[in-house]
Amino acid sequence: MSGRASARVTAAALLAAGTLCATALQAPAAGAAEPPGAAAEQNAKKAAAFWTADRMRAAKPLDLLSVARKKLTAAAARAAAAPAAHTVPRGKKAAVPPTLPSLPSPALKTFPQPGGPWTGGGKVTSTAGRVFFTYQGRQASCSGDAVTSKNGSTVLTAGHCVKLDGAWHTNWIFVPGYHDGQAPHGKWAASKTLTTPQWKAKEDINYDVGAAVVPPVDGKRLTDAVGGQGVAFNTGYNKKMYAFGYPAAAPYDGSKLIYCSGVTIKDSLFSKDHGMACNMTGGSSGGPWFTKFDEKTGTGLQSSVNSFGYTFLPNTMFGPYFGADAKNLYNEAQGS
Repeated sequence: MSGRASARVTAAALLAAGTLCATALQAPAAGAAEPPGAAAEQNAKKAAAFWTADRMRAAKPLDLLSVARKKLTAAAARAAAAPAAHTVPRGKKAAVPPTLPSLPSPALKTFPQPGGPWTGGGKVTSTAGRVFFTYQGRQASCSGDAVTSKNGSTVLTAGHCVKLDGAWHTNWIFVPGYHDGQAPHGKWAASKTLTTPQWKAKEDINYDVGAAVVPPVDGKRLTDAVGGQGVAFNTGYNKKMYAFGYPAAAPYDGSKLIYCSGVTIKDSLFSKDHGMACNMTGGSSGGPWFTKFDEKTGTGLQSSVNSFGYTFLPNTMFGPYFGADAKNLYNEAQGS
């Protein structure tokens, strides 16, 4: 994407917001400050109908959110001056199990994995999906995940997949189980998109978490149709984790679900995020990171999302720590 000027990150590579095309839906002014309200049923149907297989295939990925080396000195100075302001608030460890019961975990046959097609099957192939929306008059795409929730209608993604440069994205739909331009489980248009207070106010990369609420399709709620992953908060660092998404920049093309796995690190440079060796590219932002992932069932506890990378540290992905603010966002979404 060109011309982005986030206060906290450089405009090089927005992993999550993915896709530009010549044809676009009408978008609000770039300076719009408030999220769209509940979408009328007619507008939701129009948004779903707009995203044809050809348009979804034609979407080109935006770049991964990136942090350049020159940003680190300023960030270090701010952190030294006010260390409390640069700590992600935590709370008690909490987890919500997946909607479907999990089976005993088999031996880890594909761990660690720096990036490749997911061929293991399981529920992740239906809960994970691509997100499509209009950003500044252009068509764009991200990744997202259906999670267990009270309303059965909650999708988790990255904050910059719902709002960027002060503007909320419009014509937002979630396509679970997307592959090769197909929507095997339908197209779910958002009635509401949300993000953390810190991302909403300053686009703080530590809080790059977003959510969407999608109304029923053909009388079914989202998780009744595709299932829902579990979610977990305050799980700590240095964990075995799996990351999923739909990268669409070379060497990927957005047609398949890709994953990475490994033992994570805690970012000691610009953020308080988790880090993982992973070569996913533009278009994968917002895809889920799981702890306690079971390869046999394809279920786990979502504990982060694909968010950003450093320009000087290739093939490494970072995702925000799910602390108190991510939990509040999840509760707000599932209560909508």
